[in-house]
Order: sequence, then structure tokens, then C-alpha cells
Amino acid sequence: MGTRGPGARKSLAPVQPGGPQGTLGFIDEAEQANKKPPAWEAAGLTRSERVIAFIESLTITAGPLAGTKLVVRDWQRSFIRDLYDPVAEDGARLVRTAILSMARKNGKTGLLAGLALAHLVGPEAESRGQVISCAVDRKQAAILFDEMVAMLLRHEDLAPRVNILATQKKIVDAVTGSIYMAMSADFRSIHGLSPTFLVYDECAQSRDRRLWDAVSTAGGARAEPLKVLISTQADNDLHWFSQMIDYGIDVLERRIKDPTFLLRLYAAPDKADPWDIETWRLGNPALDDFRSLADMTELAERARRIPSFEASFRNLNLNQRIDANERFIPAVEWDACAGTVDRDELIGRECYAGLDLGSTSDLTALVLVFPDKVGGFDVLPFFWCPKDKLKEREDVAGVPYWSWSQRGHIEATPGRATDHAYVVRRIGELTSDFRIKGVAYDRWRIDAFKRDLGNEGVDVKLVEWGQGFKDMGPAVDALEGLVLQRKLRHGAHPVMTWCCSNVIVARDPAGNRKLDKERSREKIDGVVALTMALGLARRFEEEQEFRPACLSAGPLVLRR
Repeated sequence: MGTRGPGARKSLAPVQPGGPQGTLGFIDEAEQANKKPPAWEAAGLTRSERVIAFIESLTITAGPLAGTKLVVRDWQRSFIRDLYDPVAEDGARLVRTAILSMARKNGKTGLLAGLALAHLVGPEAESRGQVISCAVDRKQAAILFDEMVAMLLRHEDLAPRVNILATQKKIVDAVTGSIYMAMSADFRSIHGLSPTFLVYDECAQSRDRRLWDAVSTAGGARAEPLKVLISTQADNDLHWFSQMIDYGIDVLERRIKDPTFLLRLYAAPDKADPWDIETWRLGNPALDDFRSLADMTELAERARRIPSFEASFRNLNLNQRIDANERFIPAVEWDACAGTVDRDELIGRECYAGLDLGSTSDLTALVLVFPDKVGGFDVLPFFWCPKDKLKEREDVAGVPYWSWSQRGHIEATPGRATDHAYVVRRIGELTSDFRIKGVAYDRWRIDAFKRDLGNEGVDVKLVEWGQGFKDMGPAVDALEGLVLQRKLRHGAHPVMTWCCSNVIVARDPAGNRKLDKERSREKIDGVVALTMALGLARRFEEEQEFRPACLSAGPLVLRR
């Protein structure tokens, strides 16, 4: 920490913490040498004990305990011990990636600030190290920066050695040459960074994994890079943070061997009573400590009285993986209709189809529904996406398009644009296996599709299906009724299940509903096609035959 003993000289450092950007002065290192060594440099301490001693030298800067020293709780101490003490054969720290997931308001910011400062100016600091914090936006990124600055300014030993660049959200340590930077998802200058310590705050709120991918691969030049993610859970299984938590669970349950990965998950089980205080404790390790029990009780009572608040309460305050948005079909209802769909057993049977054509670079869906003898339906979906777009969609949207294609759940069309002629030929093949009574379609981009049908000689009846309340209202009701009555079997097709999880519905003043593509958070093409197919089946059931008078544009038969 600088030159010691006779002849000690002054070292370059800020004139005053938080002073003018780039303003440097001097510290008298001889004077510093006479000071008592800090607690974290005491002999005999383990690595985790040094980090804990450093954190407990910091001061709480806000709230009822402001002005008092931080006290590391037992659950925090356990996490820090598991993070820093395991060592590899060469003596280096073993853990390289760690997740701490818990509900909101459990002292996350204070712990994050303490860990980041330990790597910037404390026992984990390296020469010319890089400490980076990530957040979804600049406002969130500023929260941790502000907390770190407030702690530094209240520490008599640490304050003189740092230069705080407020406008850039940076802190520079003059003794080690280390730097702290706050980054958000709109940060562009990532290349060239080599973080010694990286923390990602509330990463479940990120829309994609691009920032994480960029910064998480940037520490290869360091001997012991460490990445820590602290967040409540995301609201769905496909979010990249959910996938990382699931990986951690596999490590904990020894299905995967990876001693470099640490998961500490505080979450209430999905089936636990959300109004029981013991359930609250499972997702809130600091409950009735610095997590207010009175506040938690108030939030729970409101959520119990107002049903639309329950999902948000369970996601944010119990750390359950539950979508706070109101879904058209709850996941538990959809999953209950999985059943088994055997394509071979459906060959030769009558069916109805719905077709939702995506843009040339996106998802296209065709869904066949096969009525049974008791009013139910088997669902057989097909999806297409351009081959050259699969990996891009997976990387950008965080949705496993490429993985689904490898498993046969999405058919990849050649090139960077969907070749609708390819889809037409595939439909032609399906007409030889199944008795397709008709295909309901959205008229968007249908003209070119009709030409391709004619060119390929595919004989199929097309029925125009409006996307407004008039046509979609009865079809939406039919889909919901079949799900609630457990008369729909979808075979747990993962792309269809994902589409279902994205659906938001709109209502008109009369209470009619339609699927709202604009408000839905991601693609719903599969459910749109399913809804049209079921609506067509119901219409045919009511009228017993296709008659031009009942169709908005009449059936279209195309032959070569």
C-alpha cells in the first residue's frame, strides 16, 4: 500500500475525495506508515475473514442505522466464505462465477458495495485492477456507485487515496492504480476491458444477454477473475439469468460437476402459502432485520386483497419465478394440458389449420388441430425460421431458437429470409398425411403465399381470418374453454409453450377479446395460429360444411 520506513516519500493521490475531475495531490506516506494497520490485515485471517473485516470497517450511509458500522450477517458471512475460501490445487481462489438471488430489499446494495470496494481498495485489490458493476440502465448503475462513494467518504483511511469522477461514474485508487467503472446496457466501449471483479446488479431485469456476454468473457488476462450476479429471479424459464440459476441448481444437486460455480438461492417454493410468514423467510434472509416485517406484511395484505398484485408480490418479494404481467393462460393451466400427441396416430385423420406468416426474417407458424370424439383436440404445431437468423435470435433475444432447431422443434429454411415456397412445399407434404379441411390465415403477406401455393400445385382450402374482435373473440373463448376443461393436448411443444407465455389479450367495451401482438412481450405466432385453427374448427362444427356465404373472402382452391 505504498512505501514504508525511512525515506518514505509522498505518493500521488487526489487532493480531496470527490474533487475536480483529474485533480491529483499528495499523501504523506511516512505519516500513513505510523498508523495502525487496518483490521483486515491482521495475521491469521482466512481470505473470507479479511473480506468480512474490510466490509465491517465500512459505515452505513442511509436509513435508521446510518452512521454505524456494517455488521455482516450470518447468511452473508456464509456466502462470502463459500465465495473466497475454496482453493484450487495451485492455491488460487476456486470460485469464478457466483449467483446470490433473493427477494428485494434484503441489503443487496450494501453487500455489493462492500464486495466491490474490497476488490478496489481492500484486501482483494490488485495492481491496476478493474472493478466493474453492470446494471440494466444508467439510473440503476448509479445506485451502486453512489453507495460506494458515500462509504469511501466516511472512511478516514480510504478517502484520501481515491479520486472520484462523478460524471463518468468512475473511482480511481491512486495506491494500486485500480479503477472502478459503472456500466449499463447502453455501454458500447466494452472491448479492451479485463475485469478483476465484475458484479451484475438486478440482471433479471435485462432484456437480453448481450452486456453479460460482453463483460463476462473479458477477464481472461487476470489470474483470479471473479463474477458475481445478484438479483431477484426473472419471471420466466427462458431468461438467461433463469438458465444460469438452473445450471447452478444442477451443480448443487451434483448433476453437473463445476466447482468454479456458486449458487446461493433464497426463494419460496411455487406451491408454498404466499401469505405465511415462514414462506416469506425463505425468500428474504434479512426479514425482520433490515428487511422490514411491517412493510412485508403490508405488501402481502394488499396482494391478497387485490388479485392483480399477487404475481408481482410473489416474484419480487418471495423471489419466485412468476410473471408479474397478467397472462392470458396461466402456466399451470397450460402445463396441465400437455398430454401426449403421437403424430403417427394422427395420420389420415381430419384436421383444421391456422397459419401465421412471419416476416421474412422471423418466425412462421402452422398449427393443425385434430378433433376427437369427445369435443377435445390434439395439437400438432410447425414452426419455421431462417437458418442464418437462428443463432442471432438466440443471442439477441435470449430465446433458444438455435437449440430448438437442433431438436426439431423449429424447421430452418435456407438463408437469411424465410422462403415461403419452402413452407408451401412442407404444407403440400402434410396434405398427403392428414385430411386438412381448411387453413385459416391472417391476410398479411398472403398474396405472395397464394402465388407459391399455385406454383407448387398445393390443393388446400384457405379461409381468411380477421385479427379483430369479430373473428378472434369466439376463437379466443374456444381456446380458453378447451384449456380450462382439459380438452386440449399440445404435447408440451416448447416453442408453443413459449408463445403461450408471451400472450396478452385486449378487450373491447363489450368484453370480447383478441390476441394483442403489440402488447405481448415476445412472439405469439404459435398461439395466433392455434386460435385461428380452433376458431375454424368451431365454425365448421356449427355450419357442418364450408359455404362461401359464411366466409369473408370465400374458400380458395388452387391447383396447378
